[in-house]
Amino acid sequence: MEKVEMLEFAVNGTLMRGLELNPNLLKVGATFVREDMTAPIYRLWSIGDRHPAMLRVSENGQAIALEIWSITADALGTVLMSEPAGLCIGKIVLADGQEVLGVLGEPFLCEGQPEITTYGGWRAYTASQGVGSL
Repeated sequence: MEKVEMLEFAVNGTLMRGLELNPNLLKVGATFVREDMTAPIYRLWSIGDRHPAMLRVSENGQAIALEIWSITADALGTVLMSEPAGLCIGKIVLADGQEVLGVLGEPFLCEGQPEITTYGGWRAYTASQGVGSL
């Protein structure tokens, strides 16, 4: 029997445990591994207060809270196809320097949207708005 390779996958918004799109991870058999932080090289925007978009920046970045999940490559493709338009998969640098695949936003998606980097993550932002998950 061939062993299926599992990938570590970083999520920073509505795919996180208990949030709106988390069932998309669960139904493909992904499993939660741990909470983590990015290296301080990212910025975060709220896209219509529906989900975040994280971009890597060359200056004035900050560490962003995220979750690491274990998932197969095939399942990752399925999850990506269910993500909102403008979100994509790229390499994310974690606080310890490790690189994993994760959800990033395309720059056009953030134009005209409120930047929420100072909150340090989507959960902190939504909590500040008085809602557990917008």
